[in-house]
Amino acid sequence: MPSFTFREKNYNNPVELALDIIGGKYKMPILWRVKDKAWRYGELKKSIGKITHKMLTEQLRELEKDGLIHREVYPEIPPKVEYSITEKGKNAIPAIETLRNFGEYFLKGE
Repeated sequence: MPSFTFREKNYNNPVELALDIIGGKYKMPILWRVKDKAWRYGELKKSIGKITHKMLTEQLRELEKDGLIHREVYPEIPPKVEYSITEKGKNAIPAIETLRNFGEYFLKGE
């Protein structure tokens, strides 16, 4: 496939684009968690572990901007916010599952 431009950024192949969208340390773990149910911000932060507030906020915003997760704000006091996966986000799950399987395979040293 010839190189292409997406959102004013040049890519050599679709793998580069996919890694740009879901790559990094936290995007796939976030998507993996929200694939089955909606999560609140604090639940995600606690579950992921050593992620900073700034990094989690950035990753959630990028995933939302790319249409992979949905942010629902409930008009309550205090405000309640939940994150859930979108149909577009569900399309990333098989790729993440394949990478998880490869990681487990590699860990075993086979």
